[in-house]
Amino acid sequence: MQASRLSIPDVVLFTPKVFGDERGFFFESFNEKLFRELTGVDVNFVQDNHSKSQKGVLRGLHYQMPPMAQGKLVRVVQGEVFDVAVDIRKSSPTFGQWVGEILSADNKRQMWIPEGFAHGFVTLSDTAEFLYKTTNYYAPHHERCIAWNDKSLQVNWPYAGEPVLSGKDQAGVSLAEAELFA
Repeated sequence: MQASRLSIPDVVLFTPKVFGDERGFFFESFNEKLFRELTGVDVNFVQDNHSKSQKGVLRGLHYQMPPMAQGKLVRVVQGEVFDVAVDIRKSSPTFGQWVGEILSADNKRQMWIPEGFAHGFVTLSDTAEFLYKTTNYYAPHHERCIAWNDKSLQVNWPYAGEPVLSGKDQAGVSLAEAELFA
């Protein structure tokens, strides 16, 4: 597995070694020891989530506040999305900056998004199935949402037209109004 630190170095993109032939393919999607070596982070994943979205669905930018903050290891098993992580740690030199990557069933890449980041994605294919492992349990009272189109973030979503949003995502607040990490 190859790991690449993105322009925000705490966010890591993983590209697996895929072994394929006429029968199909095989790859190791997670190895705790290798993850720790490549990121320097000792994780304990406690929950796996699986979502399916139609083309144009945008989910995010979501995060949970301490003590229920979550790190996420995300990947796509069907379709394609543009995945985004926004640094919301006020003390970070990359505060308010974002990184985005195409994750797809074809490229089999995964992105590690640590605590202190808001996360979201937009579905680029007709449908996409998205998997994520989390380091903490879902806690609705600790969940927050930053507006996907906050002008201060200037996320360059590669989707033409208006995205399909949930009520929660329509109510997202600006970064300036959001409760943030220290």
